[in-house]
Amino acid sequence: MAVNPRPRKTAARPRRRPDPFGEQARSVELLWGERARPSRGPRPGLSVEGIARAAIAIADVEGLAAVSMQRVAGEFGFTPMALYRHVPGKDELVDLMIDTGLGAPPTLAAIAGGWRPRLHAWARALWDVFHRHPWSLAATNRLRVMGPNELAWADVALAALADTGLSAAERHRVLIAVLGHVRSAAQFSVPGDRGRCLTGPQWTAATAALVQRDPARFPALQATVAGRLAAPGEDDGLEFGLQIVLDGVAALVDRRLHAQR
Repeated sequence: MAVNPRPRKTAARPRRRPDPFGEQARSVELLWGERARPSRGPRPGLSVEGIARAAIAIADVEGLAAVSMQRVAGEFGFTPMALYRHVPGKDELVDLMIDTGLGAPPTLAAIAGGWRPRLHAWARALWDVFHRHPWSLAATNRLRVMGPNELAWADVALAALADTGLSAAERHRVLIAVLGHVRSAAQFSVPGDRGRCLTGPQWTAATAALVQRDPARFPALQATVAGRLAAPGEDDGLEFGLQIVLDGVAALVDRRLHAQR
């Protein structure tokens, strides 16, 4: 009887860790300066930063939809192919525009009074970015990889909360809560990126017109909308809600500090 030889043991191949960046790996290379520079092709007048700033200038005036590789290339007098040697495509260009448009985060460490005035200044600075670059509100409304400037914004906000006694998870949730309020409030004051978006005043007027069709059906909304129309511009849309959010954070900080005594 033939004896089957023992199967040879083969060394197990180490498992590759899944790529955390997936389809956005090209954006990571571009945002973090890991993309190889083009070895040939038109160079004078073209750079990654220059391309991003040209695209931002277009979007600031005409909206994000007006930005295309062809349009941006035309600003430099080149063909789109010249741009592709520096930026892989429009998706990556928009990611680059976001990080370039944000710029460096505000310096908070020198602000007296602790975490609250620092976080307030951070929120105000972000509010200003959304108004300076109206297209950025829509462009950042998705989960995506972030560039060094965007991560630096998150870092300084979290650093402002370092001495609050909050856990790491709580500090992160506070950041998300403040960011969420700034974004939500900005929708009502940032000029809509061209398309079917309403401005804040248009939305208020449209809602009031709809409620007026059957005010008895929406009595609370009718009273609220009527009050808003009667007293517009009480604040810029950010401050009231921001103070409420910060009041809630202050209450949480007090509880944590009291528990540690």
